[in-house]
Amino acid sequence: MHFLVVAYDHPGPEGQRRRAAARERHLAQAATNSDVRAVFGTAILDDGGEMIGSMLVMEAADRSVLDGWLRVEPYVVDDVWREVSVHRCQIGPSFLKDASA
Repeated sequence: MHFLVVAYDHPGPEGQRRRAAARERHLAQAATNSDVRAVFGTAILDDGGEMIGSMLVMEAADRSVLDGWLRVEPYVVDDVWREVSVHRCQIGPSFLKDASA
């Protein structure tokens, strides 16, 4: 099952400081979790090119598994993301490398 996660950081320099402080743990946690897989992710930028949030497409067995991942996600734990929304989504077949994904 796929989920779209859209998360906006705390604004301004404080948000950027929090993001920088948690970034390495955020990347490491995503690479080691076997219950949740990152399909695609990108930073959301403001008009000046500064990171203001994240957009992720995640794969998990169900919403409760994804919610468990979010509870330990460093950007959540360290209060980088001030607003997070999660939606089930369906990836179009032309975007899947493996039809079984």
